[in-house]
Amino acid sequence: MKMSKFKKWFLGVSIVISIAISGAFQSDFFEIAKQIDIYTTMFKELNMLYVDEVNPAELTQKSMNHMLQSLDPYTVYYDEQGIEDARMAQDSDFGSIGAMVVFKNNALIVKELLKDSPAEKAGIITGDKIVKIGDILLKDFSGGAAALLNGAPNSTVTIVLERQKKQLELTVSRKKMDVSPVPYYAMVTPEVGYIAFAKFTETASAEMKKAFLDLKEQGMKKLIIDVRSNPGGLLNEAVKITNFFIPKDKIVVTTKGKIQQFNQTYKTTQEPLDLEMPITVLINNRSASASEILAGSLQDYDRAVVVGERSFGKGLVQQYRELSYGTQMKLTISKYYTPSGRCIQELDYTNRKKDGRVPKFSDAGREKYKTANGRTVYGGGGVLPDVDLKKVETTKTTEVLLESDAFFNYATNYYFTTKTIGEPSKFKLKESDYSDFKNYLSQHQSDFETETEIVFKKGLENSKIEHLNEDIEKSYNAILGVIHSEKLKEKDKNKEEISAKLTEEIVKRYYFMEGAYQQKAHFDTAIYQAASLLQNSASYEKLLKN
Repeated sequence: MKMSKFKKWFLGVSIVISIAISGAFQSDFFEIAKQIDIYTTMFKELNMLYVDEVNPAELTQKSMNHMLQSLDPYTVYYDEQGIEDARMAQDSDFGSIGAMVVFKNNALIVKELLKDSPAEKAGIITGDKIVKIGDILLKDFSGGAAALLNGAPNSTVTIVLERQKKQLELTVSRKKMDVSPVPYYAMVTPEVGYIAFAKFTETASAEMKKAFLDLKEQGMKKLIIDVRSNPGGLLNEAVKITNFFIPKDKIVVTTKGKIQQFNQTYKTTQEPLDLEMPITVLINNRSASASEILAGSLQDYDRAVVVGERSFGKGLVQQYRELSYGTQMKLTISKYYTPSGRCIQELDYTNRKKDGRVPKFSDAGREKYKTANGRTVYGGGGVLPDVDLKKVETTKTTEVLLESDAFFNYATNYYFTTKTIGEPSKFKLKESDYSDFKNYLSQHQSDFETETEIVFKKGLENSKIEHLNEDIEKSYNAILGVIHSEKLKEKDKNKEEISAKLTEEIVKRYYFMEGAYQQKAHFDTAIYQAASLLQNSASYEKLLKN
């Protein structure tokens, strides 16, 4: 039987495609092998011939870290110690002292304490500097110092800390510490319940359910879910919590990437807790990942009104991959997509600018998608709120300030000069406190250095090397004075945002994180506006209609 023309054509096309695919694969394989060979031969030559001794492990790790940094901030390499530190931090079988610490200036700085933790009971306070753990002086310790505080539950650890230029030695017990993903919930009006939701941990859905049912028993008929500054966490927990408010067998999120087998669709699997209760979800520019899935999914199904500001825009999925010699890599393998089909990823890491900066996806080019009711929503840049709570745009100077230690350092001084403050539900920052903070900033400019200051300092250092600094230094000091003045003026443009951050930092010193949320529940304008919207049924329903 003769082969038909169509069959001949189809066979020919198939062969061409197969050859093309095979050729492309071989080409990629050859390029990878070529680059590895170049790297290996270069490494050998360095190790054998470089005039000074080199550390092969250090060189390799630096090169790998630099390579991964060119991709996205979530793709990282872990050596054996890094893996162990992460394991101990997450392992529920390990005990901790209940203190969140960071390593800085040869000491562990206590950044936050958990309420009723061994650290609190032992007399440790936020702002303490731990300089010695057991027999180990931290000034001689290179990394992973925080892990030294962990150990078997019911064991003890002896530490030496510095506080106001004095040293104290304390023995602290260890125990299993569970950080609550729901630090605070309460009725904010006779009908409106409020749940502060801090992170998607393995107990998040269980604690959210408990809070919801408790508030319902108290008479809750409407709900505010606050995921502002929630960085995300476990995807499965986001799916479970979304399932509380939408029917069974509904898509919550889809992940799509290069490898088909890693693509997944996550659906609701249980009957919901409530399909009718009006809900608002509070988001801000630090609501990320799983927070955006929760907000975006409820928005796509017109199940909640999203209130606040555009979310962070982290729509990337990571997976841990084992490497040789007990090392690991966490790498980005796919992107999140909400039920309407939109991706929430804000930054375009695949198209860096020449100076290395990562561009945002253009708002002008954002694709339109439709919710269940036919409302228009947009992809490619976080979750846009249905109700945008307009605020003064955060200046670059304020962004630097918010990321600095200035609030923390000021609150430490405040704590030692102010024995008590009012209970959280009554505490409000006074104008004199804000003025005092401004004075502190003027006297501690180095606590928050702008990029302009850093560049000028580097320029001065270069001028000294080149012996050009005689007259330049005078001009530098004059310019620096102007920069300092302008920097403080810029800060006043974001007074409300700065006051809120300062209030939170101060309240935490006396009443822990639970107290900070309690204070917000009574004074936060965003919570007030979300509650007002829920109490206006006509406005709420109108927002959810096409």
